Amino acid sequence: MSASTRFDRGHTDDLMSFLAASPSPYHAVANAAARLEKAGFRQVAETDAWDAETSAASAAGSGGRFVLRGGAIVAWYVPEGAGAHTPFRIVGAHTDSPNLRVKPLPDTGAHGWRQVAVEIYGGPLLNSWLDRDLGLAGRLTLRNGSTRLVNIDRPLLRVPQLAIHLDRSVTAEGLKLDKQRHMQPIWGLGDDVRDGDLIAFLEEESGLPSGEVTGWDLMTHSVEAPAFLGRDRELLAGPRMDNLLSVHAGTAALAAVAASGTALPHIPVLAAFDHEENGSQSDSGADGPLLGGVLERSVFARGGSYEDRARAFAGTICLSSDTGHAVHPNYAERHDPTHHPRVDGGPILKVNVNNRYATDGSGRAVFAAACEKAGVPFQSFVSNNSMPCGTTIGPITAARHGIRTVDIGVAILSMHSARELCGANDPHMLANALVAFLEN
Repeated sequence: MSASTRFDRGHTDDLMSFLAASPSPYHAVANAAARLEKAGFRQVAETDAWDAETSAASAAGSGGRFVLRGGAIVAWYVPEGAGAHTPFRIVGAHTDSPNLRVKPLPDTGAHGWRQVAVEIYGGPLLNSWLDRDLGLAGRLTLRNGSTRLVNIDRPLLRVPQLAIHLDRSVTAEGLKLDKQRHMQPIWGLGDDVRDGDLIAFLEEESGLPSGEVTGWDLMTHSVEAPAFLGRDRELLAGPRMDNLLSVHAGTAALAAVAASGTALPHIPVLAAFDHEENGSQSDSGADGPLLGGVLERSVFARGGSYEDRARAFAGTICLSSDTGHAVHPNYAERHDPTHHPRVDGGPILKVNVNNRYATDGSGRAVFAAACEKAGVPFQSFVSNNSMPCGTTIGPITAARHGIRTVDIGVAILSMHSARELCGANDPHMLANALVAFLEN
């Protein structure tokens, strides 16, 4: 890997800015798109024809392009001389994180407290959302069908925990939370709960006329900024590392490869999907048609046939990058006894023989070669046999598109917490490995 594309600790500083600016999947893809546009990529619309090279929205010819759909982005860079059957090298990730999301009728309250009705998204560590200052972010849909991003990044909401004096058993028996009764945040005082109050507040904050918002996709986020932690600042604490850490690394790697001028025998791709935390089954999820449709249209836009598409897919490899579990010092028995990934030990290769991860031996060789070229170490992760294994977009991508896929990531603690923890050097080691993979 060329020195010009090697990332260092400054990459982690930039990750902190990306995390803070991306409180929702919609903000994450907007920020990724802005970075790619700065690197010379341009957006193409799915509703436009992709077969006219003279069109501003053309997907034919060399150069970088991207498609946005909701909270998902697919970006690719066509090098000079690429043919219709040129295979792809894909970095896959997801943009969503577990949190509390606003219900269709958000205005509620009781006993003099004004509250916001929320639904649990994904599998958050519920206790991590208690007694934490929360903002509100997402997208608003307007009467004309357009959307507007909104981010109230100040203390607005709070889910108060019950005082220990009223729950004396909590220390001995553990905290027990009912998702419906105990997780509704407060945001003010008053007995007069007025329908439409929250949306009217967001319209005012966004400078929109009253009644302009007719739809919304809103979620809570911790307003505490990402920060280095530890005696030597060797750790990074922050929100949404699962999985914006990978989205950020993939964006940086794709932009670096496109700018390097390296001759490439394949087309590098970033595919960051929404809704991984609840199964990926949506039009912007990995189990939907987005990736396959974009890649196929790219082949056809370059004059390819179905045979070219089949050849390109057969030679394609995907690295599915998602965070994994670092060994926990207080719960080491929960991990496999011979596989203890450590923070700042380099990216992890995820393996599960029951295909909860897509990695096999040939995939391991691909990732090992990329890490060797990048000069970074890597570690292996498997789950304890006595515990169920999580999964990723990896097996979905492999099965849906017939694409050879390898599951990797960065080892973290406190996964699915409102605030997670990783090593400060792991993010740039992952980014370097992704550059080597996309270049090789």
